[in-house]
Amino acid sequence: MKEVLEVIAIVLLFASFAVLHSVLAAFKVKRVVKDKFPKLLPYYRLIYNLVALLCFYIIYEIAPHPDRVLYDLLFPYDIVIFVLQIFSLIGIVWSVSVIDGYEFLGWSQIKRFLNNNYNEQDLDEKSTFYIKGPFRIVRHPIYFFFILFLGLRPTMDLYYVTFYVCIVVYFYLGTFYEEKRLIEAFGNKYERYQKLVPRLIPRSIKASNDLKELIEEN
Repeated sequence: MKEVLEVIAIVLLFASFAVLHSVLAAFKVKRVVKDKFPKLLPYYRLIYNLVALLCFYIIYEIAPHPDRVLYDLLFPYDIVIFVLQIFSLIGIVWSVSVIDGYEFLGWSQIKRFLNNNYNEQDLDEKSTFYIKGPFRIVRHPIYFFFILFLGLRPTMDLYYVTFYVCIVVYFYLGTFYEEKRLIEAFGNKYERYQKLVPRLIPRSIKASNDLKELIEEN
């Protein structure tokens, strides 16, 4: 019974983080900042990321830590899992190398603002439609490879698996929010991309003719 209550507490704490993170990412909140505090807007993305990291750390620390071990793989299976984790880490690096990391972190926005080249209509970041590298095989490769990286563990306890499931669910739900924004920004072109490339689980690395056409248009 104690472990059940601890799992529920972890889920509720993570849910509170997810709600806060989603609210702060909402267009309505960003537009309020643009209207009420326009000079803060260029720094919004950086502040948003820092607040997310701080809140996640606090929740991680204050959450109960049920330590029941669910499995502990022995040699050579632990080595196999470790090798697969390395490959998933390479996938993360590959995915991040395709996007504008400085824009994602919030530094590019600040730089544009300091150079008097900031467009308030971009809100906290410029919307960019990527169809290259891993984005040809899955629409959200960073999420996909992070899910693999976090899940590939030779030892798994109740605390970690609970947090892991929460993260996977949040990543999946987050894709719907992100794609709503991308459809708003790129319209029919992104809707075509949705039909050609899977959301989170790759089906094939071979690009279809329709996808090649879309890449050429982009």
